[in-house]
Amino acid sequence: MTTSNTGTGPGDDVDPAVRQELARLRESIDNIDAAVVHMLAERFKCTQQVGHLKAAHQLPAADQAREARQIARLRSLAENARLDPAFAEKFLNFIIAEVIHHHERIAEDAGNHAPPADGHTA
Repeated sequence: MTTSNTGTGPGDDVDPAVRQELARLRESIDNIDAAVVHMLAERFKCTQQVGHLKAAHQLPAADQAREARQIARLRSLAENARLDPAFAEKFLNFIIAEVIHHHERIAEDAGNHAPPADGHTA
């Protein structure tokens, strides 16, 4: 479905000042989204280096104690920022899962048989 700017669509009777404020807010949101993407890219560059270090020393892909500390830390940061801590935890868990996947792939590519992500050996 496409929309037209011919003046016959829903919301066409909205005050121009409201449209301008909406555009300003959306531009800020777009800038924040870009910053988030760039920050995630930087974070993953660092975690890739961690993955290579772990692979070189045959360390497990996951570190459950570190993950628990990071989750607690992020929940606290979220509370202080008035962001839902449960949302922040879900977001971090998603990132952690991706990082572990990368670490496992790095270990496989390095030819190492690092211990499984759960830290247990067979």
